[in-house]
Amino acid sequence: MRRLLTVLLAPLLALLPAPLVTGTAQARPQRQVTYDHWSLMLDGRRVVLQAAEFHYFRLPSPPLWRDVLEKFKAAGFNAVSLYFSWAYHSPRQGVYDFTGVRDLDLLLRTAAETGLYVIARPGPYINAETSGGGLPAWVKTVPGRARSSEPGFREAYREWLDRVNPIIARHQYGRGGPVILYNAENEYQVNTDAAYMQDIQDRARAAGIDVPITTNDCCDAGSWSSTWATGPGAVQIPGVDDYPQSFACDNPEEWGPWGEGLTERLREDIPVFAAEYQAGAIDLGGAGYDRCRELTGPAYMKFFYKNNLIQTGATMLSYYMGFGGTNWGWLGQPNDVYTSYDYGAAITEARRLTPKYDEFKRQGLFLESVAPLARTDPLAARPVPDNAALTTVARANPDTGTQFVLVRHADRAATSTDTATLDWAAPDGRYQVPVRVAGRDAHVLVAGYDLGGQRLAVSTSEIMTHAAIGGRDVAVLYGTAGSPGATVLRYDSAPRVTVLAGRVTSTYAGGDLRLDYTHDGLARVLVTGGGRRPLLLLLGTDEEAAAFWRAGTAGQPVLVRGTELVRSASVTGDTVRLTADTAAGEVEVFAPPQARRLRVGGADVAVTRTASGSLLGVTRAPAPVRLPALTGWRGRAETPEAQPGFDDSRWTAADRTTTVSPHKPRTLPVLYADDYGFHQGDIWYRGHFTATGAETSVDLNAVTGLRGDYLVWLNGRYLGAAAGGVQADSGDQATPPNPDPGPGHFAVPAGVLRPGADNVLAVLVATMGHNDDWIADDLRFKQPRGLVAASVGGAPIRWRVQGAAGVDPVRGGLNNGGLYGERSGWHLPSHPDRSWPAADPAATPLTPGVTWYRTSFRLGLPEGRDVPVGLRAAGEPSPGHRALIFLNGWNIGRYGADLGPQREFTLPAGLLKERGENTLALAVTAERPLPAGPGPFELFAYGNVRR
Repeated sequence: MRRLLTVLLAPLLALLPAPLVTGTAQARPQRQVTYDHWSLMLDGRRVVLQAAEFHYFRLPSPPLWRDVLEKFKAAGFNAVSLYFSWAYHSPRQGVYDFTGVRDLDLLLRTAAETGLYVIARPGPYINAETSGGGLPAWVKTVPGRARSSEPGFREAYREWLDRVNPIIARHQYGRGGPVILYNAENEYQVNTDAAYMQDIQDRARAAGIDVPITTNDCCDAGSWSSTWATGPGAVQIPGVDDYPQSFACDNPEEWGPWGEGLTERLREDIPVFAAEYQAGAIDLGGAGYDRCRELTGPAYMKFFYKNNLIQTGATMLSYYMGFGGTNWGWLGQPNDVYTSYDYGAAITEARRLTPKYDEFKRQGLFLESVAPLARTDPLAARPVPDNAALTTVARANPDTGTQFVLVRHADRAATSTDTATLDWAAPDGRYQVPVRVAGRDAHVLVAGYDLGGQRLAVSTSEIMTHAAIGGRDVAVLYGTAGSPGATVLRYDSAPRVTVLAGRVTSTYAGGDLRLDYTHDGLARVLVTGGGRRPLLLLLGTDEEAAAFWRAGTAGQPVLVRGTELVRSASVTGDTVRLTADTAAGEVEVFAPPQARRLRVGGADVAVTRTASGSLLGVTRAPAPVRLPALTGWRGRAETPEAQPGFDDSRWTAADRTTTVSPHKPRTLPVLYADDYGFHQGDIWYRGHFTATGAETSVDLNAVTGLRGDYLVWLNGRYLGAAAGGVQADSGDQATPPNPDPGPGHFAVPAGVLRPGADNVLAVLVATMGHNDDWIADDLRFKQPRGLVAASVGGAPIRWRVQGAAGVDPVRGGLNNGGLYGERSGWHLPSHPDRSWPAADPAATPLTPGVTWYRTSFRLGLPEGRDVPVGLRAAGEPSPGHRALIFLNGWNIGRYGADLGPQREFTLPAGLLKERGENTLALAVTAERPLPAGPGPFELFAYGNVRR
């Protein structure tokens, strides 16, 4: 049964890949988002949805959003999946910011302009390894269980949805925008509340959201397809999360430990929706994200993605992540991630393309080009290999008869390379064709397909793309280097076959033109006559296919071989114009025959006409870029809060005796930082008490999240440091809270106390972010941060607490904590530091507490280049110190101690002034005296291409 969603009137736009445009309400033709058993449909046109996940909040530089989205589009993706982070937009209850780096209208317009549809995912809960799972920290102080319909939380999440939903609504497909799906909640499987799920959808509909509502079902797919299929909370299109490679980046040879990775069909009336399919991994073991990229590399992508496509018939695919980005500031949650959220994705944190991107492009352009794949059914009469080591699965389009055959090993873990002959009963005849499959590989072969003006009977090469260009068909087919290939095409009479390059043999009999070859380099075959228009067949290896790009124009598309990236193309008169990223090397363009000139970026490229009818030229290498050395450092120690005479009278009195947290304090008053409105980074406490002189120890407890710590002073004397607690309970509601999560016991030195007078206990607590709420359990989510218990011999203590000094109007509430230097603006480029003495962060001794270092550098990167810049810590970090790294006021990294394996930090353009003065600041907290601080530091370039 087909469910039909009729949406509002809007201008009739050209279908993607032409860019979408936004519009205002007026009389317009009808645009519809519909779906049935097989696929999503836009205005009745079936689409295979291919989305990549992108977190705009992990790249707080709007000019770079377009760069990433254009790279998605160039790889064949037709959609982007966007979480919207409640915490990113709301630093305090009732306060919301959708300006600057938080401009969602700009984000959605950019997606439309790049030709990408949008899956909008506003939560309220998103997880995404973000602090609090995207729930603002202030939610921890409202009554009512999070992720439920209980009062308190209900009013809070409605506040968010009532602000973000109207933004999404005005960018929907029916109003001329890119949004085609709306995802309610996220992986909501445990402690579920149907009234909450239903209310999320009701709020969306009330705000004018009329696209289909989806959700991503993790770990127990049956719950949404059966229990939730018809009752309150049910969504129209439930989808499934799959992460078959797990997250063992320290063991990249691991293969499918979590099973076959096949997305389940949840209902018969909806398409198979892989709502989150693994495209990378979090680095749980600290192996580094390059190892995560190996774990989820091209071999994994070929096998699991193609299995999912053919074995289960998935036509809605969203890959997590396409680009990971950065946990700048206090964005990340503390237990699973560090500063980088590269994720081992196809596009690196520095926006570089990888071999994973090549595989996405090979598959993405195939899905974009071969329309019959959007409606297929299982095919029982599949080709049979004569080698039992190999097996096949097949599907066929019931309208066109086109067959899609998956060839892989019978044992998915096999590592051998095996050859077989397929006995293939294809729509146009029965064929015996050779196949070779390497271990942990898979191929999708096509038969009975109208390839433009050609009839493809069968091929053991995979189709990457094809296009009608200049009165002929141009097709790119590929296979594993060294493997045999056979392609059979149907003709009314014997055509003329000209092998332009490579070794290809041909035979013609009974209407079949058979080409046999070995995948080796790039073979070129021109076929003319035979009752069909000309065909240029380009037969390459995986690597050769990866060099091709497809770009739409106002007329016919063009194919481009070479260049680092093709963003767009146009043909005007006799000139092809490419917007492309280039280094030194060949560029070849397959364009209409009237094209005789080529312009790439702002430069003309001399070209010659090849035997293939293409234009061939060479692009110039960009000139090398020199980056300045980081010199002229100045330093200054802070930590005045540790001194007994420090004036804390304007700090917040910590005098509460109750808390909404399910974790009740062992000592009063309540010292939880969130209860006093301080949620991120470093928190200072000062406790005043009258000593008797008999006190012998200071006993503290703190919860900081993983890798947090706290430093303690008594009357200005440093007592030492302790590790903060990771959790205040076991995470299991049946287990009582842990009474001693982060203990610290400090002996009181002789002569430090002042009996009968005011004594001051100063504690600096480094919190590391907030727990997510994956299991919808307040014992987990509402775990406190900061001190949770304190005692000095039982003496009454009067406490004051201080965190971040307000919300940065540009960078938002997640950028800063409560260090003195942060509160005083020492991290900002405008801070005057000329009076600071010279200090080398790699050589200057450190005393316990906080020391700041600052330097400036000027960049003059040339216009028309993309030169991503990074900061490298060249030395080994000490376990005794940790550093916050600020670029022009942005907290772009945490380095040192056991904060993770990261030594390089991206400096994104926008935050980095590519042509101007920049300021670096380091806030270094030392737990003990050290001979030197972090460093040395140096700038480096990740790449250098012309734009």
